[in-house]
Amino acid sequence: MRTALLCAGLALGIAGQTPSARAQSPTGQDGPDRAQPGAARSVQQPQGVVRSALLTIEIDRLFAESAYGARVAAMIEDEGTQIAAENRRIEAELTEEERALTEQRAALEPARFRSLADAFDQKVQALRQEQDAKARALGTLSEESRRQFLQLAEPVLGEIMQQAGAAVLLDKRTVFLSADVIDITDVAISRIDEAIGDGAGTALPQPSAVPPGSAD
Repeated sequence: MRTALLCAGLALGIAGQTPSARAQSPTGQDGPDRAQPGAARSVQQPQGVVRSALLTIEIDRLFAESAYGARVAAMIEDEGTQIAAENRRIEAELTEEERALTEQRAALEPARFRSLADAFDQKVQALRQEQDAKARALGTLSEESRRQFLQLAEPVLGEIMQQAGAAVLLDKRTVFLSADVIDITDVAISRIDEAIGDGAGTALPQPSAVPPGSAD
């Protein structure tokens, strides 16, 4: 994404204000000031939304501080804890199995021992691949849930842009300098939480699923 440089002369004021009109008297003299009907209503903006053709947003914070992002983060932490516990259990079991095999070596024919050792090595490799696959799936869960969140949030962000009269919404990481007043992150988080909540009704990948061909 190209870096967007915000011009110093970017107008951030609320547009749409209509100056009061002066009524002409029957004699041609100016009369007292009178505001145009509906002028007050034309300048009202939804709370937290500024009139600007260009808006910015902190995408990482939008996801992390939303109810949806908090739910995904908790799920990932729980899955990561389970994987770590499995790794410790597997390591202990393999260590014990290796010790037992080593103790049997003196009583076994070399060919028999080699066969058992090869089978043990294959088991170790299969278990390692299985646990690595679970860790990769956990990373995929984070990426896919983030993409899903942005898809669900898009209508809300589009509505904010419409209310602001904005044509462009930029990820703040790509902007060299901007005024805080055009950052809609906080209002977007609030509205997205109202619209989709924590996304509990949305299906997410299951990173703990055992991949095909895994060891028993």
